[in-house]
Amino acid sequence: MLWQEKSDFGKLDDTYDFIIVGAGSAGCVLANRLSEMKNWKVLLIEAGGSENLLMDVPQIVHLLQQLDVNWGYKTAPSNKYCLGMVNHQCNWPRGRVMGGSSVLNYMIYTRGNERDYDNWAAMGNEGWEFKNVLPYFKKIETVQVHGLNMSMDYRGTEGPITVSTEFWTSKQAKAFIKAGIEMGMPLNDYNGPTQIGVSQIQSNLKRGFRQSSNVAYLYPIQNRRNLHVKKHSLVTKLVIDEKSNKVTGVKFIQDNKTFFVKAKREVIVSAGAINSPQLLMLSGIGPAKHLKKFDIKPIVDLPVGYNLMDHTAPGAITLLCNHTNTDFNRIMDEFNTNFVNFMQRGKGPITGPGGCESVVFYDSENPKARDGYADIELLQLGGSVTSFPTFRNNFGIDPAIYDKMWGDLEDQAKGAFMVFPMVLRPKSRGRILLKSNNPKKYPLIFPNYFSDHKDIEISIRGIRLLQEMLKTNAMKALNVRMLERKVPGCENYVYDSDEYWECYTRTFTFTIYHYSGTCKMGPPSDKAAVVSPRLRVYNISNLRVVDASIMPDIIAGHPNGPTMMIAEKAADMIKEDWHYK
Repeated sequence: MLWQEKSDFGKLDDTYDFIIVGAGSAGCVLANRLSEMKNWKVLLIEAGGSENLLMDVPQIVHLLQQLDVNWGYKTAPSNKYCLGMVNHQCNWPRGRVMGGSSVLNYMIYTRGNERDYDNWAAMGNEGWEFKNVLPYFKKIETVQVHGLNMSMDYRGTEGPITVSTEFWTSKQAKAFIKAGIEMGMPLNDYNGPTQIGVSQIQSNLKRGFRQSSNVAYLYPIQNRRNLHVKKHSLVTKLVIDEKSNKVTGVKFIQDNKTFFVKAKREVIVSAGAINSPQLLMLSGIGPAKHLKKFDIKPIVDLPVGYNLMDHTAPGAITLLCNHTNTDFNRIMDEFNTNFVNFMQRGKGPITGPGGCESVVFYDSENPKARDGYADIELLQLGGSVTSFPTFRNNFGIDPAIYDKMWGDLEDQAKGAFMVFPMVLRPKSRGRILLKSNNPKKYPLIFPNYFSDHKDIEISIRGIRLLQEMLKTNAMKALNVRMLERKVPGCENYVYDSDEYWECYTRTFTFTIYHYSGTCKMGPPSDKAAVVSPRLRVYNISNLRVVDASIMPDIIAGHPNGPTMMIAEKAADMIKEDWHYK
């Protein structure tokens, strides 16, 4: 397990068959699959540097957002959400490293619901029904999940990503799962035929270590001669022949030097839901009126940057229990001892995926349906916002609000954990806009959380579901109860009223880091679409987008696995289109 990642793979050539922009969850998959064709030369360009072993230690994930492997984006200030954050801005971390956000995320592997993909197909995206994408999910996985009734027709056994439940869990997680079962929820493989139920998290861990897309897809092929990788390289522009409306290559900066590399076949943008639309707009592909504001000549007028989606939860809901120290906090207190055990044996508390332990998928519209379409996820974490200083820093909680809410409770709150009631199928849509024509300037991010009040209603239903779980014998055995302290700014509302929880949700708006949708996939008749169902950018040739930005609707789950699925499917489509399938 003690791997060492090479620096740049190969010497830079003038021309490649394919150039992939971004070595994230999708880019690493594409680089692997396209370089399987020995007569294709592939260049993978990444703005960040190498992944190292410490980044793959699950329990220290909280520290990674503080490092330069994080782009460190922030949303634009708002008076409707993120009110408890510094300057009313939510932090939006994104991976700037080989493996992208699969190096920063909390290693939760979900597919979403079958209906997600059937709905994509019903929008006119031919070939994206669940029956079409299931083989690619299976292709990703080597499943090592125990204690659940599993349908192996749905699960993969020979894929690059190990999907495992073999990690340490706390007493609180076990009580949470028991509480769900006590309420009549099935103990379920949520990546199987049905999603609804309660279970331990399924995580992309192998022998206790994180499996990023980089580790799983690129480490095994570092010696392929037809794959070159350029790190610490920022792509600044897609080069377009305006006479033919064809992308001919890219410009990128490395060590303050500008390079131009040609693409004989295609450029594939896999830079994520923030960077992909930014690069397209900087290159003249986007809303013409918006581009002209920055003296960018519009080449293709498309709704790039619209349809921004994310999952949110009313965060920092603190659950106290009768232990003076939760298991998670004890891990932190005894970190050095636990870390030595982990490095020697790959076992113990350090294997926990950042404290994320168990989960409920729940359909609030049809609560008794075993094959429901989840609109709520309850995500249980072993620690609380008081457990580690980086928690509050990662989410950007205003220090004054933190002190009023938890400052005098840190010792008491060591016997605490959290549950995030996540809105799985949000109706609200935001937008990414340019701030400048300088590629080094970050874009403007307007998530427009809760612009559709239905999302607030679902958020409150999630809190009510959690409150029902607290009434179970399993939770009473640990004396689990909510910290009943009014949030600063919500004092005028009656505690536990719907109005109070709406204020709470708008104050502690926690992103779950699932940004998607900004280069929407759709048929030619869809005026909001940027790419076709084969992921080609409309009205220009030799250009595709392959990442979570193509999702027409966000999936009802965590999108890292679906993003890798999209890339696996895209690789096969590219091979078909170039007659190499």
